[in-house]
Amino acid sequence: MNAGHRDALEHGRAIDGEKSPGAYTAFGLKAEAEPIRPGLHVVATPIGNLGDISFRALATLAAADTIIAEDTRVTKTLLAHYGIATPLVAYHEHNAAVMRPHLLARLAEGAALALVSDAGTPLISDPGFKLVSDALAQNIEVVSVPGASAVLAALVVAGLPTDRFFFEGFLPPKSAARRTRIAELSTIPGTLVFFESARRVAETLSDLAAVLGAREAAIARELTKHFETVRRGLLPELASIVAAEGPPKGEIVVLVGPPGAVPPLAQEDVDARLGKALESLSVKDAAAVVSGETGQPRRKVYARAVELAARER
Repeated sequence: MNAGHRDALEHGRAIDGEKSPGAYTAFGLKAEAEPIRPGLHVVATPIGNLGDISFRALATLAAADTIIAEDTRVTKTLLAHYGIATPLVAYHEHNAAVMRPHLLARLAEGAALALVSDAGTPLISDPGFKLVSDALAQNIEVVSVPGASAVLAALVVAGLPTDRFFFEGFLPPKSAARRTRIAELSTIPGTLVFFESARRVAETLSDLAAVLGAREAAIARELTKHFETVRRGLLPELASIVAAEGPPKGEIVVLVGPPGAVPPLAQEDVDARLGKALESLSVKDAAAVVSGETGQPRRKVYARAVELAARER
């Protein structure tokens, strides 16, 4: 932690100028925020459209002693838009171990701190969980200030079942590990929700199609922004489209519908898939992938994989 951030953290002073007490501006009108009680306030911020923030969130950010931000450059844009001058400190995966004790000490002294992520709801694929967990362990109050979430924003426009869903976050970056994890998720009776980078989404869609087959799916990008796009279709179709067009721009959410009824496959088909999988995977991973692809019981597929692997020795 650099000296400027430490000084701002310890004394509640703005890094760039002096903090106006509890002030924010919305619709051209300046408002004074009421004081907030001590504790850690987990504040959801917009995922793209700066209008997607609640008055309560603005008031909390304005009234907090300090705002804890994953990327202060991103958060400064939001604060400038609403005329909020609360001091900022950075808290991310690279400095969390150093910063967390200082933040917890301030909370223990009675400070009111606001935690935000780059976009959306904190703790969803960001480093805030450990801070919240440690705060609760020290009997420090944690307050939720709800708002935008890319997971829910994508789910409601995907056209896929919403009664049950499973948020996985980011899949492993390498294909073999990714396929193994997809296979583990294949029997979940709900819509699967993933985050993915633009440069890797084509590979991920290809692996999803290979393991899960022709399931209904959707790709949502740039949600709430001017170029918001949602594509819907079967996984193989979407994988082909993205591969042909090249990496899309913006933040990506991939959603896959739940499994349907899976008819039993001929043993020859299962054996062929296992044979191909065993060329590059261990027996355990090959069985997991083929079980996910075919919907057949993993124990049965694993037993057959052991037999086939033994023949090749």
